[in-house]
Amino acid sequence: MLNTNSEYLRPEIMDVIRAFNADEENFTHYFSYSGGKFFNCIEYNGNFYDFEKEYETEDEIVFKRMAKRYAKLAFYTVLSAQKGELPWGALTGIRPTKLAYSELAQNRDFKSMFKELGVSEVKTSLVEEVVKTQKPVYENAGGQDLFISIPFCPTKCDYCSFITAPISSTKRYVDGYIDCLVKEIHSVKPLIQKLNSVYIGGGTPFVLDFNQLKRIYTAIKEEFPEIPEYTVEAGRPDVFTEDKLKLSKEFGVTRICVNPQSFNDETLKAIGRAHTAEQTILAYKQAQKYGFDINIDLIAGLAEETIAEFGKSVDTAISLNPANITVHTLSLKAGAKLKENVARLNIKGINEMVSLSRTKLTDAGYSPYYLYRQKYQAGGLENVGWCKQGKACAYNINVMEEISDNIAVGANAISKRLFGEENRIERCASPKDIPTYINKVDKIIEDRNKLFLEE
Repeated sequence: MLNTNSEYLRPEIMDVIRAFNADEENFTHYFSYSGGKFFNCIEYNGNFYDFEKEYETEDEIVFKRMAKRYAKLAFYTVLSAQKGELPWGALTGIRPTKLAYSELAQNRDFKSMFKELGVSEVKTSLVEEVVKTQKPVYENAGGQDLFISIPFCPTKCDYCSFITAPISSTKRYVDGYIDCLVKEIHSVKPLIQKLNSVYIGGGTPFVLDFNQLKRIYTAIKEEFPEIPEYTVEAGRPDVFTEDKLKLSKEFGVTRICVNPQSFNDETLKAIGRAHTAEQTILAYKQAQKYGFDINIDLIAGLAEETIAEFGKSVDTAISLNPANITVHTLSLKAGAKLKENVARLNIKGINEMVSLSRTKLTDAGYSPYYLYRQKYQAGGLENVGWCKQGKACAYNINVMEEISDNIAVGANAISKRLFGEENRIERCASPKDIPTYINKVDKIIEDRNKLFLEE
């Protein structure tokens, strides 16, 4: 339990406390600021700890940012001394690279700040590599990316928190949903001046039948005949068909995501996947024939996998030679079946799994090109996208670094518009519930137009 005299610091402090699995323990915290100095006093386990940091500012936004930083650092210093250091130190945000870019924009070395926050050299160098790989895309910031949400899946995996539901129980909504999606696609044409990419995500877009998929592709083609980067998160191998792949190629899709999560059959069965590792390999080879750039997703920490079993999945993915391999670390998410059965993720060997993936992928010629973190992630680690040279997915970079407008259509889609040199962000979100989305589609279009067309 945390008692503090500063409620606006509570969420930040709790992020650090939770990172150490110490949220059931008792803390008393006192914060003050005077004479250009931040003071944090912590009482924990009968001991008192005082921290003082000098930073003078009259800017309220800067003041709050530094107050949060030093409060988190104070708690991290106390807890790490007793429980051990964390790979990301006192850094709790989901986008470490954004913090790095913020420092670089001020002509400061972000590595110094990361060191102050207790970030390990390994994670600091990872961010440095990501920034380097992102450079060609980052320097071309601006414009718009179009995201199209397909919230249907064959089944729902245990770890999944998305709004997706088995298509067997939502089938009656699919055609009506596509009607609305097509309407939205046509409506966003005036909002896009420079289209960077189109990303059809899920869910599992290939769970749609041929004609349903064609309706979406046709609407996109009518409004956007030339698309620099066109990705379809096709999804699980058990929904791949030759005709859907051929259709995708005919409509100009350039990138396909094949998402096995694991190449171990026992793991796939345990998480609720109705396919085998061999089916993933066959689906990959099917897609490969059409010349797509292919992304493979893996998750470290699934279903009590050993380090060796996870390493086997990484080796198998590398052997297929895809353009991208994304390595996620398992995270507890609200709405996921996994969270109903597990209070905390204490996964044996999770640090070794992520470290092993980095070594193997680097040795195989892949570079990290985007990363993000999630709350309640095993080991306090991260998700990293790895790419072959020149094969970074621009959409992923633009979204993670928030350097372009994101125009999103469909249920649970969140459009974001950047304003001014400071890239202030305003959002417009669609309902998660599919029937509600269908009933409110006209209002969704109206609200998005207001966000993007009004100055």
